Amino acid sequence: MTNGSESTAAGAPPLELVPLGGLGEFGMNMMVVACGDTAILIDAGVMFPEPELLGVDLIIPDLRQLQQYRIQALVLTHGHEDHIGAVAHVLPHVDGPIYGTPLTLALVEPKLAELEDARSRLYAVRPRDRVTVGSFTLEFLRVTHSMPDCVAVAMRTPAGVVLHTGDFKIDQTPLDGEHVDFHRLAQLGAEGVLVLLGDSTNIERKGVSGSERDVIDGFEEIFTSAQGRIVIAMFASSLYRMQIVLDLAFQFDRRVAFVGRGVIENSQIAERLGYLRIPPGVQIRDSDVRNFPSQDVVCICTGSQGEPQAALPRIAIDDHRHVKLEHDDVVVFSAREIPGNEKAIGRVMNHVARRGADVVYEGIKHVHVSGHGSEEELKLMLSLVRPKYFVPIHGEYRQLARHARVAARVSAGTKVVLAENGDLIRIDRDGARVAEKVPAGRILIDGTRSGEVGDEVLRDRRHLAGDGLVVPVVAIGRQSGAVEETPDVITRGFVLDARTETLLKEVPGLVAAAIESASIEERTDPGLIKEKIRVDLQRFFRKRSGLRPLVLPVVMEI
Repeated sequence: MTNGSESTAAGAPPLELVPLGGLGEFGMNMMVVACGDTAILIDAGVMFPEPELLGVDLIIPDLRQLQQYRIQALVLTHGHEDHIGAVAHVLPHVDGPIYGTPLTLALVEPKLAELEDARSRLYAVRPRDRVTVGSFTLEFLRVTHSMPDCVAVAMRTPAGVVLHTGDFKIDQTPLDGEHVDFHRLAQLGAEGVLVLLGDSTNIERKGVSGSERDVIDGFEEIFTSAQGRIVIAMFASSLYRMQIVLDLAFQFDRRVAFVGRGVIENSQIAERLGYLRIPPGVQIRDSDVRNFPSQDVVCICTGSQGEPQAALPRIAIDDHRHVKLEHDDVVVFSAREIPGNEKAIGRVMNHVARRGADVVYEGIKHVHVSGHGSEEELKLMLSLVRPKYFVPIHGEYRQLARHARVAARVSAGTKVVLAENGDLIRIDRDGARVAEKVPAGRILIDGTRSGEVGDEVLRDRRHLAGDGLVVPVVAIGRQSGAVEETPDVITRGFVLDARTETLLKEVPGLVAAAIESASIEERTDPGLIKEKIRVDLQRFFRKRSGLRPLVLPVVMEI
């Protein structure tokens, strides 16, 4: 098939692409690819909750739509949580194997411990391997990212070739020597690719993202100048970064301790499989840190996002049983700030500074490089593949829209389909389009995480002491913005008598009216709609009763 042919192969059934997560947000990556009697699922990711989702541990996509297909395989592109975190939740909907590279499957395996026979469904694949699933042939292609063993997936379907990039950047000097498979990507482009599904995360960054090796100089400076202990916070999956730190520690005659469950587990898995080389005599246990002089130790730890229960935030407030910060220590944040975590990270940095340690982060020294391709790398992928249709994936809507504009400039012959979660993209002889909407949303997974309480509680307590608390609870459709159920009202410390009970009966109707009078943008933005409900209800109580209760709307998106 070539790009000049009909939209799909002659006589082929329509191709359907259904993103259930990852289009319109960072995380929850999940995509159904279906053609004829074959359907597969690409990735099964989670998203971590915003601070206001109290007690929620993880967020996964709404899985209802999976019941409409017989999913014959789950295909994983790599081992980050936003691609594998929901595997255990998705597995009951998958009637077949789970394919992934050896490292990806090793990271998935602990998540399946409680599921009977789940491990027997794991099938390891390597780049250039091909497997058959129903009428599809899947080929796995090496790409570079911020961790080892990442692949793109080329799916040969009856309608044509669908290429899913996974997360990628173009690292010309990868630490493990495993390069992006340019040759095969170009070959597929020459043969004809029907649809390219391309990572959009860093489209707003000009130029190229750079190699993982680019951080070595910044770390060398730290190792050369640090008088005390070096503590480095990173994502537990940043195995390339771990390797760089281990090699420098060996060079500078320092011992390395992994501190925090995530980095301990991942370093053990990666070492066992040969993706992490720990030089002889370098590693010590976290409990041995206190037995070595500060200038001889490096700690690699979790907590780069300020998560309250992770290692670094506990170290920063002197609450860790093995690691205490001292005056000459250097604490390095070697990870990007995930949007929404800025305040938590800032608090940890302030606590570190109070201990007398030096704080180093990306704005001060080059200690982090992104794992996602910037604009020029994404253009290069488009130029190599030259697809007939292009669907931007992985990113908030503005990233998807920008990637769409860039793609139109790169290849005038490529038609761009801009979609969001729940859009069913159909490709047949009439072309490619969003044919319909299907149920898509979020499922909140409850956990036992506990968070910090801010200083603003004092102000709220004064307010509560006066007129109590009114909590209107409303469920709003994530995409439609419609009220899903009659709003509920909970009160605490609010005097109930004949007059106030009459007022409370009016509240659900007022809340519903406030939502109905809002625009679709307001209704689908929890922050805006909460503020509108709060202002309307406070005005209502003040006018009708002279009371000023604290109104705390809870808006649940479903």
